[in-house]
Amino acid sequence: MSDQDSDFRTERDTMGEMSVPVEALWGASTQRAVLNFPVSGRSVDPAIIHAYGLIKWAAARTNGTLGVVPKEKTELIEKAAAEVFEGKLDDHFVLDVFQTGSGTSTNMNANEVIANRCSQLAGTAIGSKDPVHPNDHVNQSQSSNGTFPTAIHIAAAGNLKDDLIPSLESMRDSLATKAEAFHDVLKIGRTHLMDATPVRLGQEFSGYARQIDLAVVRANKALKALLELPLGGTAVGTGLNCHPDFPGKAIAFIAEKTGIDFVEARNHFEAQAAKDGVVEVSGQLKTIAVSLFKIANDFRWLSSGPRCGFGEITLPATQPGSSIMPGKVNPVMSEAAMQVCAQVIGNDAAITWGGANGNFELNVMMPMMAQNLLDSIRLLARVGNLLRERCIDGIEANEARCRDLIEQSMSMVTSLAPLIGYDTATKIAKKAAETGKTVREICEEMEVLPADQLESALDPASMTEPPQG
Repeated sequence: MSDQDSDFRTERDTMGEMSVPVEALWGASTQRAVLNFPVSGRSVDPAIIHAYGLIKWAAARTNGTLGVVPKEKTELIEKAAAEVFEGKLDDHFVLDVFQTGSGTSTNMNANEVIANRCSQLAGTAIGSKDPVHPNDHVNQSQSSNGTFPTAIHIAAAGNLKDDLIPSLESMRDSLATKAEAFHDVLKIGRTHLMDATPVRLGQEFSGYARQIDLAVVRANKALKALLELPLGGTAVGTGLNCHPDFPGKAIAFIAEKTGIDFVEARNHFEAQAAKDGVVEVSGQLKTIAVSLFKIANDFRWLSSGPRCGFGEITLPATQPGSSIMPGKVNPVMSEAAMQVCAQVIGNDAAITWGGANGNFELNVMMPMMAQNLLDSIRLLARVGNLLRERCIDGIEANEARCRDLIEQSMSMVTSLAPLIGYDTATKIAKKAAETGKTVREICEEMEVLPADQLESALDPASMTEPPQG
């Protein structure tokens, strides 16, 4: 035997023999998929792998309790599956994201790794399928068609609960703090990117805080859309080769371990044939991305300049902004957030297309949908934390600049319209534009109102609140 041959062992599946790296815990089926799908170089998301570990752990315990698989085998499977769940065997999950559309290859990767790890634990040879067989024992009561969508729901729900929702809640609270701090800062409002009537900077920020408050609501709705699990439907939703008590007991174990209220799907045919829940979650993520994009983009505009733009707020300086212009600082955290939002919107388009392409009893675009969904959740959570820590928390108001822009705005004339009429107010605005003078100066020249009444009418603070009845 050559040195090269000694680096491999021979494993067998229903299609024949395959050479597998000698130290690998995967088997012939996984190795075929490695050779068939060298597509992107991107591995299946670890969250899916860890979810698979939990599914196999739950299945083993349930099969043992129900007497479907002998106890001595289920105890070994539980130990090995728990290691997968805990991320201890990640190096043995080697498949590309773009694979068989049902996720069968990933399911078999999990079955083979767990079976071979059981051999190690039992002191038998890797690849011997002794004492645990990947299909007969690890995969008992399951099918890829039920386990892969279950893994998607477990992984996505966990990331929503542990990562995205806390990130959004922290961002909302920071924006609310800024809204309170900026309440007394008066500035010009803008519609169509043009001057409008005055607004408080705190009011603007309260709008941002409410957007993210609603994002938290949407993220929780997304979590609820993932609570029904298709585990136990096996091949087409009928539950063939599955003990009738298996789904409920296995899912109860999964719910206990995750702290998430997972339940058995009300209808296994819907749960396996359609991926509407995943599409719904992605739609909520897209909406959150749109909200975040708007906020991050507003920060760029409000801080633009700083001397030749709006310059109404100052963002924290995080890094030099130019390789040629000394002292230039750019709104890089906003730009990073906006790029993430664009990616999430693109991910949603792919997920939508994937969800629409389910055929009869099975969707065959699940690995791509899973990757994009988890990518969106993770990106939003991470950039949300960064935007809060490195931008929002350090935003300062430029009060003098805000006051100057209010005084220069022709829209100040709006409050005069009820007193002097729309047509006269329009003439004042046009004259201010022609001469470069302020509305206040034109009004004083024209003596349109007594001085005290004019002062009251042009008080920007009074324009930011509804009239008191």
